[in-house]
Amino acid sequence: MKKHVLVTGGAGFIGSTLAEELIKDEYKVTVVDNFDSFYDREIKERNITWLLKQENFRLIEIDIQDYNKLKSVLRNNIDIIVHIAAKAGVHESIKDPINCQKVNVVGTQNMLELAKEIGVNQFVFASSSSVYGVNPNTPWSEDDKSLKPISPYASSKLSCEMLGHVYSSLYDIRFLSLRFFTVYGPRQRPDLAIHKFACMIEKGEEITQYGDGSSRRDYTYIDDIINGVKSAIEYDKSNYEIINLGNNQTVSLSEMIEIISDVFGKKAMIKQLPDQPGDVRVTYANVSKAERLLNYKASTNFREGIVLFREWFMKNEIS
Repeated sequence: MKKHVLVTGGAGFIGSTLAEELIKDEYKVTVVDNFDSFYDREIKERNITWLLKQENFRLIEIDIQDYNKLKSVLRNNIDIIVHIAAKAGVHESIKDPINCQKVNVVGTQNMLELAKEIGVNQFVFASSSSVYGVNPNTPWSEDDKSLKPISPYASSKLSCEMLGHVYSSLYDIRFLSLRFFTVYGPRQRPDLAIHKFACMIEKGEEITQYGDGSSRRDYTYIDDIINGVKSAIEYDKSNYEIINLGNNQTVSLSEMIEIISDVFGKKAMIKQLPDQPGDVRVTYANVSKAERLLNYKASTNFREGIVLFREWFMKNEIS
C-alpha cells in the first residue's frame, strides 16, 4: 500500500479523476467535498460512483471553511494533501467576490493549518493560469513577476500561493503550486465553455460567443493534468515551487467552436456579444519547468481531446 492522499474538491471534475487514478496506483485516498450547489449534486455523485465501491477510498462531506470540523475528522495518518477545492469561475467571482475570498483563501489557510497540525509535509495546490492576468509576456513563465490578475478569482489564487510560501518557510511544508491552464475532458464542469458549447451544438441551440473569436486559450487535456499532479505528489527536490501545467499551444475561440462543431457533426449557430469583464485575451503556458522538475509532457492535442470528450459526453451527459 502506498501513501494516504487527501484530495479536497475530490468529487469534482479534476479531483474525482485524480482520485480514481490514485486508487488504481494503490494509494489510499480520502476525498473532502461539500457538494456546493454551484452545479447539480447528481453530477458529482456520478463522478464518484466507482470510487465509493473501492476499499481504500473514503468520502467526507465537509466544507473546508469549517476548520474545527476538519481538524476533528481528519486527525492523522495523512501523508499528502492535494488541495483542489475552490469557489471556481472568473465571472462568478466578480458577482460574489467576498464568498470567493472566503472559500479560496480562508479555505486554503485552513488546509495549510491542518497540514501543520497533523504533520503533513507535502502539499500540492491547484492554482490557475488566471494569476498571470493581462501579462503580455507569452508564453507565460513562472519566473515572470509582473502578475496582473483582473478578477477576484485570480487574485484569490495568487493569495493562496503566497500563503503556501509562508507555511513552507515557517513549518517546512513542501508546497507545490500547479498553475492549471484551461483543463477540459470527460467530467468537465457543465458551466465551462467546451461542455456548454457541446450541449448547445448537440441540441441545435444558439451559442453565445463573447468577443470576436480571436481570444486564445492554452487548453490542457485532463489526463495530462493528472499526470502532472501525480508527479508533484512524489516530488521531493525542493520545498516551494510554482509550476505551470499547460499544453504549450493555443487555440482561438473561433477554432475551438469550429473543432467542436466538426467533431460533433453539427454546425454551431453563433450569437456574438462584447467581451466579458475579467476575461483575458490569451493564456499560454511555458512548460519547460514542469518538464524539468516533473518530467511533464502534454501529449493530447486539442482535436484528439475533443474526440475523447465527445465519447464520454454521448454516454454520460445529464440533460
